[in-house]
Amino acid sequence: MTATSASPAFLSSFPKTRPVLSPALAAIYREHYRMNRLGDSPASAISRALESWLHKQVARDVVAMSTRKQTLELGAGTLNQLDFEPDVGPYDIVEPFAELFTGSRSLPRIRRIYSQIADIPRDARYDRITAVATLEHLCDLPRVVAQAALHLAPEGTFRVAIPSEGTLVWTLGWRLTTGLEFWFRHRLDYGELMRHEHVNNAREIEQVLEFCFEQVERRVFGLSRALSLYQSFVCSRPNLSRCAALV
Repeated sequence: MTATSASPAFLSSFPKTRPVLSPALAAIYREHYRMNRLGDSPASAISRALESWLHKQVARDVVAMSTRKQTLELGAGTLNQLDFEPDVGPYDIVEPFAELFTGSRSLPRIRRIYSQIADIPRDARYDRITAVATLEHLCDLPRVVAQAALHLAPEGTFRVAIPSEGTLVWTLGWRLTTGLEFWFRHRLDYGELMRHEHVNNAREIEQVLEFCFEQVERRVFGLSRALSLYQSFVCSRPNLSRCAALV
């Protein structure tokens, strides 16, 4: 994707190329990723406890409501978002890593499973599309956000929660918890793994959201955007012409 006179310069950095892992990290990557998502270590369990803020923010619109809504979750992982959401309507997911949700007790609640957002029928519309700790991983972030926006029903919302990647608070947070545990277990640099996984920082994600949507509301888990662990966004009124141009 290249920037043009009609698009801001930051779009020219997409799609990004994911840094290649060293052989030592590549050898343990899949098992570590699974353990991290399942909270199968003390540090990752602590992280998951803190991450409950992300899940609760995304679910704010459906907690204690009776109106049925169609939901699409991007990067559903182990289906842990469903622990925070009442069963208020059809629930579809996008998740390429099937090993994460195989055998989940929440799997019966899922209507349809897609390996990528491009697989969704073009005429499918959702009242809400959600993404919890997902957008920081996407090399082609603008395209995916635009595709999500085009799948929203009228008055629909795109509900996003992310780590405050790129801030001092977030960096210190993982270095002093998961990073230390990873070093003692493997004697390898967790920072290399983070650079491989988190290809987008929080500010880049916010810029893409603001480009694709006319209305973006932000909350932070912390004192400010710069002094926070996590951020959440509720996006509405997609700019359909911009989004169509991105896909």
